[in-house]
Amino acid sequence: MLDLAISIVYCALLYSISARATGCPLRCECSEAAHTVKCVSKDLRSVPSGIPGYTRNLFITGNQISRIGPESFKGLDNITTLSLSNNRITEVESQTFSGLRSLRTLDLSSNQLSVIHPEAFTVPGYTLRELNLSRVLYNHSAVTDLASSLRWSTLGQLRTLDLSGNRLIYLPLNTFSYLGSVRRLVLANNSLVAIHNGTFSGLSSLEQLDLTLNALRTIQEEGLAELDTLPPGTRLLLGENPWTCMCGMEPFAAWLNASRGRVEDAEVLACAFPPDMRNTPLLRVAAAGPAGAGGHGAVLGCPRVGEGADLALQTSYVFLGIVLGFVGLVFLFVLYLNRRGIKQRINGMREACTEVWEGYHYRYELDSDPRLSQVSTTADI
Repeated sequence: MLDLAISIVYCALLYSISARATGCPLRCECSEAAHTVKCVSKDLRSVPSGIPGYTRNLFITGNQISRIGPESFKGLDNITTLSLSNNRITEVESQTFSGLRSLRTLDLSSNQLSVIHPEAFTVPGYTLRELNLSRVLYNHSAVTDLASSLRWSTLGQLRTLDLSGNRLIYLPLNTFSYLGSVRRLVLANNSLVAIHNGTFSGLSSLEQLDLTLNALRTIQEEGLAELDTLPPGTRLLLGENPWTCMCGMEPFAAWLNASRGRVEDAEVLACAFPPDMRNTPLLRVAAAGPAGAGGHGAVLGCPRVGEGADLALQTSYVFLGIVLGFVGLVFLFVLYLNRRGIKQRINGMREACTEVWEGYHYRYELDSDPRLSQVSTTADI
């Protein structure tokens, strides 16, 4: 038993000495022939030192690295592919990758970024072509840091940007303004609810935009105008959104029918709400009405032009009637509360009128009887 333990310790020492002799970091696997170093699920707390200079493909994944900075990758000029996924990284400092002069692909997916410095993704010589930031944002406040970093980092030659799975609700204005070379932008599996003017400004070379699995219920006219500003050959993916086929989505449905050549999955887009229109193809909604193909369009039940005004007028009349009825009830209630005072006032007015009438009647009798008239005249004398 003792001999077995000694043998294990001896083998471990030999492996350590061999690894150091060949320049491979402890707990990593190195292949000089493939120019590759892998440090996968080794519970590393930082980027290991002593990575061979011949390394072109570096995979440090599944560890416990909380932050990375400029000192993390010194002397690694030959690296072209760097994968740092699933390391629980929370902070990326400015100029972290400034020493990787040949870097073309950077994968930071499945981390927990809460602090992203302005020049976090800067690579000298504009060499970076692919940037994977899928499932990296720890909270919604990091969106602003991300937008700032995309603007300030040297990403002028970036071709692919993956921002999927980040629970994005909105995109800050001019997020992509300095990414004029991006050809593929992946925004799938987020929570985007709208597209605004300027959302995609600057993407002058875009070829594919993936908006699947978001929270888009419809796209307003502002968003449609923004999509129309994309380069003519841009292919759009809009599937797996909760499209709501109700009044107000007619412009989007018509746009979709006219742009089906650009929307790759237009044929499979379907209504999710209301229940009676669930699974109805959006292209059928676009074709609704007399102009629909074969008259088989799905009707949204929206009022025609002019009917809305009549409906509004009828609603105004009903509202006016309700207001007048309420005023009448208030008036009757006030009369009821003051019924005694009103009764006394009416009795007083009636008595005053009676006295005036009796005086008038008496005067009339005097004027109509000559004898009473002479008596009255004599009395005056």
